[in-house]
Amino acid sequence: MSSKNPSPKIDYYEAEIAAGLEDIASHELIQLRGLQLLSAKKQVPGAVKFVYEGNLQKLLLFKTVTAIYSVQQHPVPRPKALLGHQYFHALVQQIQAAIALNPAYPIKTLAINAAGSDSSVMLRLKQELATHLGLQPAEDVGDCLIRMRQNPAKTAWETLVRLSPRPLSTRPWRVHDMPGALNAAVAHAMIVLSHPSPTDICLNIGCGSGTILIERWRHTAAKQYIGCDLDITALQFAQANSAAAKTGSSLQFLLADGRTLPLPTANVDRLYADLPFGQLVGSHDENRTLYPAILAEAARVAKLGATFTIITHEVHLMEEVLVNQSAWQTEHIRMVTLRGLHPRIFVLVRA
Repeated sequence: MSSKNPSPKIDYYEAEIAAGLEDIASHELIQLRGLQLLSAKKQVPGAVKFVYEGNLQKLLLFKTVTAIYSVQQHPVPRPKALLGHQYFHALVQQIQAAIALNPAYPIKTLAINAAGSDSSVMLRLKQELATHLGLQPAEDVGDCLIRMRQNPAKTAWETLVRLSPRPLSTRPWRVHDMPGALNAAVAHAMIVLSHPSPTDICLNIGCGSGTILIERWRHTAAKQYIGCDLDITALQFAQANSAAAKTGSSLQFLLADGRTLPLPTANVDRLYADLPFGQLVGSHDENRTLYPAILAEAARVAKLGATFTIITHEVHLMEEVLVNQSAWQTEHIRMVTLRGLHPRIFVLVRA
């Protein structure tokens, strides 16, 4: 679409966040000049609302955000009114502005995500928008994604148009994925919570396809980056993703067991792990022996004062294991929401 289309009136923008990480995302957002968060009473879990005057391309660079949407408010009682010329034209302009942000990406499909998205009105709106914009209607996921909802006061309908063809958490460097791979925006938040330093030796135990280690490389320089995994396919994926991220020779991947690491004692500053939940990977019975073994070996290779940042859905098991050891002190625990699950991020400090 041509960038010469008139600029639409945008009431505000909304960042979609993994619920539980709103404060971390807000801190990242407010670093951008010209961006101002809406008042706390207007915020909701899993999102951060803000106004912004500036280069919209910069909104596509956030690392702890799942997606960014522009939001228009239409003072209409029902979505059917959006088919009227005035509101339809405003929505088209809103979509065209988002498409213009991604000139190198071939936008082909359009989807609407809303309550009643399969109703005759929503289907007609999707079809007419797609036809007007020269796109193909899609079921749930489209290059152009539109969400619709009533505002809290029920005085208007809001249209939210995603500014990027894919979620921002779908990193372009992630060319290979393992089943259950960690959301990259959450991985980035784990890096922030770990208090990273440029002098760190970093270790990602059970690195899988490399998401956490690559996010650490992108966030803060380090002295050394090491990832280990027992799955040779995972390590091949990690190396491919690392190459796509253009990390050069910075990242080292080892075929190694996290319970018997080929590393010297008291050597690592920052440790990270996305431990198996016992669903897609492993089992609860296996985890009962795996978790204490991982913590013990991590304690061996960690320097005093090192941090170990872990995400797991095996919350009760993790809490039980932490009670029965003394090498790690718990600095911070927070719950996040991922794919309908509620894992915890544990930040531990080597005592």
